[in-house]
Amino acid sequence: MTRGGKDKDLDDPERKCIATGESQPKPGLIRFVVGPEGMVVPDLLGRLPGRGIYVASTRAALDKAVSKNLFSRAARTQVTLPPDLVALVDAGLARRVVDLIAMARKAGQAVTGLEKVKDWLEKDKARVLIQAEDGSERERSRLRPPDGPESLITCLSAQELGLAFARERAIHAALGAGGLTIRVVEEAARLAGLRIAAGRHVGGRTALKDTKDA
Repeated sequence: MTRGGKDKDLDDPERKCIATGESQPKPGLIRFVVGPEGMVVPDLLGRLPGRGIYVASTRAALDKAVSKNLFSRAARTQVTLPPDLVALVDAGLARRVVDLIAMARKAGQAVTGLEKVKDWLEKDKARVLIQAEDGSERERSRLRPPDGPESLITCLSAQELGLAFARERAIHAALGAGGLTIRVVEEAARLAGLRIAAGRHVGGRTALKDTKDA
């Protein structure tokens, strides 16, 4: 199975990472294009016109591509990199994951709050457990993912997860079955590749409990 939670399709298109030299399916890569003025632009949705330049969705690969300016080599011309390219990608991916979770919530495919998530887990309605990366160990240990580590997402902060549910913060959430869940898992895997390797700890402090609905 892919990290998107679905059987791997042998026809899935693969692209080569300019940093590692390895080919892999597109969901595990970040696409970039060169704008009209020679500026490299992240294309997280894969829709911008132009020849795509691909980098594996890991902090090491992206840092290497930036530090060695491998984008110019791949584009076969001198290009300009935004000084905060890594931060732009991180913020864009986080926003993408939050937006998809919010869509799942509106479709009735996502819940938050300890008791609601616990209920979904007990009734086998949850396919994925989401827990804020800055939630306390004690708080997070109260729930277990439905199908082991592969069904657990921990790359969002409590504030980011809260945004998906119109709250100040959220520690626990669950996703039910559906296409939106597959998309959340795929995008969260890309974001985790950037954040986990960087040893990121949001805000330098631990979040407390879920807040009530806004």
